[in-house]
This record gives sequence, C-alpha cells and structure tokens, in this order.
Amino acid sequence: MEGAAYNPGKLDRGLIMDPRTKLALLVTVTTFALGGAGGRRCEMLVPILCMVPFLLLLTAKRFKTSIIGMILFWGSSMLLTFANARGMGGFLYYIILGSCGVLGRFLPCIMMGRYLMESTTVSEFTAAMKKLHVSDNIIIPLSVMFRFFPTVLDEADSISSAMKMRGIRIGGKHASKIIEYRMVPLMTCCVNIGEELSAAALTRGLGGEVKRTNICRIGFRLQDYAALALCLIPWILLIMDVVK
Repeated sequence: MEGAAYNPGKLDRGLIMDPRTKLALLVTVTTFALGGAGGRRCEMLVPILCMVPFLLLLTAKRFKTSIIGMILFWGSSMLLTFANARGMGGFLYYIILGSCGVLGRFLPCIMMGRYLMESTTVSEFTAAMKKLHVSDNIIIPLSVMFRFFPTVLDEADSISSAMKMRGIRIGGKHASKIIEYRMVPLMTCCVNIGEELSAAALTRGLGGEVKRTNICRIGFRLQDYAALALCLIPWILLIMDVVK
C-alpha cells in the first residue's frame, strides 16, 4: 500500500545518509530554489540542486514519484523558457509564468522534504538533533510533527477508501456529503493524532531530566561529505556576492 511508504522501517531507503546531511540539503534547496538566493552566481547551480531530491527518491525505489516529478520540473522549465523566447505576453503568459514558477520552485523543496520524512526515523532525527545540541523545546515539537503529516495522510487514505465504498465521492451518488463524512472525521483524527504523538514522545523519554539513550547509529559517510560539499558551494557563492 502507498501508506506503507511513509514508514521508514518498510521503505527501501536507498542511499543511507545522516539526518544532518538531509537537513542541510533541505535548507540549501529551499534557500536557493524557492528563495532564489545567490543571484546570477548560483543560476547554473540551482538546476543541479533541484535534481538532488529526485535522484535520492530514485535510490529509494520511489520511481513513479521521482520520474513524474522530474517530468513536471523540466517540463515547466522548458515551457517557461519557450514562452520567454517567443516574447509571449498577456493573460496566457501570466498563467504559464505562475504555474511554471510554482512547479519549478516548490516541487524540488516538497520532494526533498518528502524524502527526509520517508527515509528518517524519529529516533534518527532525535539523535541528530541531540548531536547538534538543539534544545528539547525544539526537538519535541519537531519530533511530533515529523510523524504527524505521514500519519494524517494514512488516515485520510483510509477514510477516502471507506467513503468510496459508500458512494461518497465527487461524481458519486452522495457527493453533497463529502464535507460531513470526510472532512469532519479527518479533523477529529488530526486532533487525536496530535495528542497521541505528544504522549508517545513523552513516553519515549523526550523532555526528561535524565539523558536519553539511543540505539540507532548515525554518522557521516562518503556520500554525506559529497552532499555537504555540494551544499557548501552555493553558500560560498552567496557569501562572495554579499561581500562584493
């Protein structure tokens, strides 16, 4: 099932990387792809950074997600380049500019965030944050949120499957009841999931006075150093541009 992909224990995680490296990649891709930092100095490097999330998903055997993402990303980039080359204007151009801009900037960031969540367990994430000496006041909410969205997606999929059997869907016999029979149960599940995850975090010993132990192993490997070097290049170019 698709929902099982959000359980890192069941996912072929492909290239094993330290959670700190994934966070560095997420921050870098978000800053330079979504934020557009670096200007002309990083203009040629941004497409390479944007391809990293899709390649990582390929190593995790998420072929469908990765291939569709790459097609959308490069398709939007080529369409925008074509529109600019033709000197297109008017309402159609602004529609193309908006849709292609959203796909080109948001899609790589979303895919990087998805890979981070799918390939990292809560224990690994917590251990990485401890290594960075992050306060428990930040670790606990992040640990809860780290599993919140995947769990909500699983619940939404289950609710959707149950309602389809009853004809409560767009185009079905009871389409007018979608909000009542889908949204209300999902909102209730969100509240319950948040409370349960908070209790689970406290049960695991997060926030206690005694130092929490962890049996998962994290550390930097050759691929981590290569990824961190790739992250470092645009930041150096950005600093050079600011200093100039």
